[in-house]
Amino acid sequence: MNANLDLSAIETATLGHFLETGFMAPSLQALLPERRIFGPALTVRMNGDDGTALVQALSLAQPGQVIVVDRCGDIRHACWGAVTTCAAQERGIVGAVIDGFLTDRSAILAAGFPIWSRGRSPITTKPRGFGGDINVPINCGGAAVRPDDIVLADESGVVVLEPTEAQALAERAQAIQDKELLILERLKAGETLAEITAQPK
Repeated sequence: MNANLDLSAIETATLGHFLETGFMAPSLQALLPERRIFGPALTVRMNGDDGTALVQALSLAQPGQVIVVDRCGDIRHACWGAVTTCAAQERGIVGAVIDGFLTDRSAILAAGFPIWSRGRSPITTKPRGFGGDINVPINCGGAAVRPDDIVLADESGVVVLEPTEAQALAERAQAIQDKELLILERLKAGETLAEITAQPK
C-alpha cells in the first residue's frame, strides 16, 4: 500500500456516487458503525466448520492489514470471536470483514475491534486441519478481493479498491465531500435542492 494513502476521511457512500463495482453486499453490517478502517487485504478462504486457515492467517498477519474472510457460503458457523479478536489486535490488524458470522459480540465490542459480518451464531468453527487458503483471490460479499487490494469499510458498507487506483479515487471522493458541505450551507441558507441542482440552460 502507498505509505501516503489516507482514506480516513473518505466515505464509502461517497465512492458510491461514481463507482458501481467493488462494493460488498449491504448485508455485511458493521458491529461498530462509528468506526472507519482501511488497509491492504489479507485474504482467507474457509470451508464449513474448519477454522484452520484463519488460525494460520492470524499468525502471519502484518500490522495495518484487514482480514477478509470468504466463508464459501457457510450460513451456520461463526468463525470469529473473543480469541480471534485478541489475536488480531496483538498482530496490529485494523479490522476484519467476514462473509459469514461471528460470536462473542459483547467481548468484541468491549475490545473495540471493528468488524463487518452477516450477523451472529453460537456455533463455532474448529481447527480441524482440513484445509483452506490464505492470500489467494477470494469472493467476499459478492466482491472480488485479491491479496493487498485496499479495503475501505465504514457505517455504510465495504468497498474494495485496486491499489494503483485508490489515491485517485480518494481525491475524487474528497472533492465531492467538500462540495456537499457547500450544498448543506446553501440549503441552510434557504435555497431549495432543486435550485442548487438545476442544470444551466
